[in-house]
Amino acid sequence: MTTATRATRRYSAIEPAGTMGAMVLRRRGAPLVWEERPLPAPGPGEVRVRVEACAVCRTDLHVVDGDLPDGPLPIVPGHEIVGRVEALGPGTAGPAPGSRVGIPWLGHTCGHCRYCAEGRENLCDAPQFTGFTRDGGFATHVVADAAYAFALDGFDDPVAAAPLMCAGLIGWRSLKMAGDGRRIGLYGFGAAAHLLAQLLRWQGREVFAFTRAGDSAAQALALRLGAAWAGASDESPPAPLDAAILFAPVGELVPAALRAVRKGGRVVCGGIHMSDIPSFPYSILWEERQLVSVANLTRADAAEFLALAPKAGIGAQTAAYPLGCANEALDDLRHGRFQGAAVLVP
Repeated sequence: MTTATRATRRYSAIEPAGTMGAMVLRRRGAPLVWEERPLPAPGPGEVRVRVEACAVCRTDLHVVDGDLPDGPLPIVPGHEIVGRVEALGPGTAGPAPGSRVGIPWLGHTCGHCRYCAEGRENLCDAPQFTGFTRDGGFATHVVADAAYAFALDGFDDPVAAAPLMCAGLIGWRSLKMAGDGRRIGLYGFGAAAHLLAQLLRWQGREVFAFTRAGDSAAQALALRLGAAWAGASDESPPAPLDAAILFAPVGELVPAALRAVRKGGRVVCGGIHMSDIPSFPYSILWEERQLVSVANLTRADAAEFLALAPKAGIGAQTAAYPLGCANEALDDLRHGRFQGAAVLVP
């Protein structure tokens, strides 16, 4: 089972009967504000979930800061949600009330576009995204598409499980794109990388961790989790990499990663947003190196990863914050003030 190592800031709030609370983004670039709302009724095919924990993802920063500008406002961010099913909408067969579920970034797909028909629902032409185009988990309750509420039987700690819903899932999809190589470089050793490093070590692969220059705490965490090497992102690894996965949203790291991988190696960009990639010489892409991106996830990814996580003994290192301190958690993430993942707890 997953476990959490967490530092908790203690606050309290009272939730009035018949209502819910949420931290709401009303204007991009502005702090979230607390709102009390009537409890929402789930529609056909939906469930209402009482949130137990919601991890804070760098994508939430992109939503709040306006790097992803096209979503509706106001919106409740948060897409790494763990909670208990409280109510089913009309005609919804399950999951059963009282069961624990996880709700990820991809919140709904159309089911009939060419990508859905090809089994590539992560590229759906008419998707909905939790915490971006539909209200998310920085709240006491959330309404979700029942088809995208994943059973979490056996995951006993909701705080530890919450980061798996995006950091874990995107890490897993990125690793599938990276291939079966033995030496894997992870650029940006945060929530996703510290989970993926544990899976890689369980698989018997070598991990090379790249962090911000001078981030000795992140490098120490990587080494504790079994990394073969940890250094700054502008350093060269001690051996050529078979693949590199970029979680840091820094375009300048793409040429560095291409230089670090061997002939035929692959560089995977795992984020939804990245600063511009600078021009680079063709010579570092030549010899059949590949540069690819990862978009969203599929339900098959979730089924695969959630089956592997307990076997691999993956444990999230977390810093827990009360829901009302969402702005503090976002700012701490922005400035790298903790290791692992921040998690909001209503």
